[in-house]
Amino acid sequence: MMRGRFPAEWEPHDAVLVAWPHDNTDWAPWLKDVEQTYVALVRAILRYTRACVLVRDAALEHRARALLASPRAQANGDLRFYHYGYNDTWLRDSGPITIVESEQPVWLDFRFTGWGGKYAADADDGLVSALQAHADFSHVALRRIDFALEGGAIETDGVGTLLSTWRCLQQRHPDATRAELDALLGQALHCPRALYLEQGELDGDDTDAHIDTLARFASPTCIVYQGCDDRDDPHFAALNAMADELKQLRTADGQPYDCRELPWGGEVRNSAGRRLAASYANFLISSGAVFMPAYGLASDALAAAVLAQVFPEHRIECVPCRPLIEQNGSLHCITMQLPRGVLGRTEQRRPSG
Repeated sequence: MMRGRFPAEWEPHDAVLVAWPHDNTDWAPWLKDVEQTYVALVRAILRYTRACVLVRDAALEHRARALLASPRAQANGDLRFYHYGYNDTWLRDSGPITIVESEQPVWLDFRFTGWGGKYAADADDGLVSALQAHADFSHVALRRIDFALEGGAIETDGVGTLLSTWRCLQQRHPDATRAELDALLGQALHCPRALYLEQGELDGDDTDAHIDTLARFASPTCIVYQGCDDRDDPHFAALNAMADELKQLRTADGQPYDCRELPWGGEVRNSAGRRLAASYANFLISSGAVFMPAYGLASDALAAAVLAQVFPEHRIECVPCRPLIEQNGSLHCITMQLPRGVLGRTEQRRPSG
C-alpha cells in the first residue's frame, strides 16, 4: 500500500490556478489578444469551479477584474487574486505539484530552471513558496525538492503510474539513469511505476517534448494522444511511432491501454513563418468540464468530438488559444489544478455549467 499518492487531474478540484499576463512578460507583443484568451478561460473555469489568479500588483488585479466583469464570482469568493512578481505565466511548469499524504495535501516544490536554462526563471522558481505563505494555502505542507522538473513533463493515472518522455527528463538530467529517475520520481510522487515515451515531438515546442503536448491519461485505462495523418508533414513519422509505442504499453495489471487519437490540425504558422505547436492534447480536465484549446481550425470540432467520447460525463468547453501558441504553449501549460483540500475556507460547490 502506498504511503501517499499523486492524484489524477480528473479528481475533484478546489480551484484552477492561472497567472495573468502583463507587459513585463513575454506576452507583451500579443498582450491584448492573449488577455482575451485568459478572459475566455477564466470565465469558463468559473462556470465549474473556482479560479485563483496570480497578478503582478494591485493595478493588474484591477485590470483583470474589469476584463472578467464577474461581480457574482468576486462577491462569493469563486474568484481570488494573489500578488506575486512572476517571470511568466506557464504555471503548469512553475506552479505547485500536489500529492496527498495521510489524506492531507502536500505541495512539491521542484526546481524550475526555465526549461533547462532557456529563459529567466528566478522569480518563477520562488513562486510555490511565496504562494504557500498566503493564508489560503498556509495549511498545505510544502516540500522543496532539489531536482529540476516541470508539471507538464509528467502525467499520472492517480493509481501509481507516471507517463513521461525520456527526451525531456534526459535533457534536464543527462547524467541520470532510468533507474535513478524511477527511484527519485517514484519516492517523491508516490508512483512506483513509470512509463517513458521515446518518440514524439512537435515543432514550436521548446519544452523538450513535454508529455502534456503529446499524450494524456484520461483514466487509469485510457490514453488520449496527438495524432498526425498527413504523410507529407514532418511530424508524421515521429507521431505515428509514438502512437505505436502507446499501443505497446500496458496497465499495471497487464492490459493494453485504450488509446484514442486526436486529429491533426495541419500547419499553423505565425506571421514570420515559424511553425507553431497546435496540440489538442494540451487540454485541462476539471470538475464537470474538459477545457480544450481551439485554434480556429476545421479540426477543432473533430477534436471536441473525440474528447466528448472519451469524457462522456464532462462538457467540452472550447477555449480560443491561438495566441498562446505564439509563445510555444497552450491551455494546459498556463493552468494548474488545485485538488480538493488545497484551498482554505471553501465550501462544497456545484458546477453551474
